[in-house]
Amino acid sequence: MAETTVSLVGSTGSIGTQAIDVVDAEPGRFRVTALAAQRSVDTLVAQAARLRPELVAIGEESLAADLARRLPAGTEVLAGEKGLVAAAQAADVVVNAVVGFAGLPVTLAALESGRRLALANKESLIAGAPVVQPARRTEGALLVPIDSEHCAIHQCLARSGDAELARLLITASGGPFRGRQRDELASISVTEALAHPTWQMGPKITVDSSTLMNKGLEVIEAHELFFVPYERIDVVVHPQSIVHSMVELVDGSTIAQLSLPDMRLPIGYALCYPERLSIPFGAIDWATTTSLTFEQPDRATFACLDLAYEAGRAGGGAPAWLNAANEVAVAAFLEERLKWLDIAAVVAETLGQWDRSPLRSVDDVLAADAAARRCAAEAVAGRPGP
Repeated sequence: MAETTVSLVGSTGSIGTQAIDVVDAEPGRFRVTALAAQRSVDTLVAQAARLRPELVAIGEESLAADLARRLPAGTEVLAGEKGLVAAAQAADVVVNAVVGFAGLPVTLAALESGRRLALANKESLIAGAPVVQPARRTEGALLVPIDSEHCAIHQCLARSGDAELARLLITASGGPFRGRQRDELASISVTEALAHPTWQMGPKITVDSSTLMNKGLEVIEAHELFFVPYERIDVVVHPQSIVHSMVELVDGSTIAQLSLPDMRLPIGYALCYPERLSIPFGAIDWATTTSLTFEQPDRATFACLDLAYEAGRAGGGAPAWLNAANEVAVAAFLEERLKWLDIAAVVAETLGQWDRSPLRSVDDVLAADAAARRCAAEAVAGRPGP
């Protein structure tokens, strides 16, 4: 089996470090040729010392000199967006684990250079769909999703044809506040929102899970990945996080992908596709699995889900405005400048100011993102803190 070269962009975060676990699990199958992170110099240096990539990139340019001094001799060091883009073109498979909209240049660079993109950065596809979709048509380019839900759908659709598809069913754990009513969530703390019941993730995506915005973003992502209309994409709450998503066929059959909640399984799937990783991350002991339950999401309490459907159906720049507003609101919540309940309120207020400008270029996407962030920042400033 030929060795696969891998670039890990966002290598110091949750997805990046678990991708290294997958690489370590099968010695000789993968070789990491590039590492990149935004600002975590200490972790990046430790990873480079062990993995010996040819290229290491840091997003924060002011940290480049310190990084270069501490890396093994002969390692190329690049900084800023230019560095992240170079890392996205330095291997057979590019893992984009950058957090938030900042991952868009990485997504475009990987696809436009004809690479296989293992995508964990859903925001770049959601906000930048008008420019990402043409890039997917580049010869050699292939997008394989790392999100557990979309990886599950990808696997299920491989067993059926598009003509047989009735609908997609995206599962949600329900987050830490499943079953709570709106009046019980008025004084939620950051610590409470970060206490996810089944997954270990970074703070931004964990807060998104608590509001169900993460599920709303995944609905938009599913539409963009698989070209399924919104009326045929449903969300169902599944607290055990064992069924990662389902595909319902026209004859009533449902195909599901099941495993224990372990992100190394979808990461391995994306790194190896169309082959399989030989290590059984997430294997289920069926003798001890007692029940699988499903329920409808509480859309009244978790308003972010319907805001995402609204933005997705509006199309154009609306998903970019949704994503930007959510990033600003979540950052304010994590900094204890905004109440948890006001995350949805800030997003709704910002979407109400969407100017409906068309997105035809990367510059258009960047302008939409910037405009939405300004509106969201004003909305945050106009609300009382916790």
